[in-house]
Amino acid sequence: MAAYLIGSLDITDLADFAEYARQAPAVIARYGGRYVVRGGAAEMVEGEGPLHRQVVLEFPDMAALKTWYASPEYAPLLALRQRTARAKVIFVEGA
Repeated sequence: MAAYLIGSLDITDLADFAEYARQAPAVIARYGGRYVVRGGAAEMVEGEGPLHRQVVLEFPDMAALKTWYASPEYAPLLALRQRTARAKVIFVEGA
């Protein structure tokens, strides 16, 4: 069953975040992941709170998603993203 990372980011350092955005896709792909949503226009239709940059990643299954997130290849990029953006991130299994 496919698994998804759903994230909402508030970028605090756009210049350094650009390096994360440049490097992350190759590491994501190496673990079988792909972007479904990467930024783009968003419209809040229910709920509260400001809209931030949205991201949805799809992986073949939850094991692949968790393996990527904890991988040594992603670790320095995760640290970079955490320095340059505040984020809310969830993992969800889907159909």
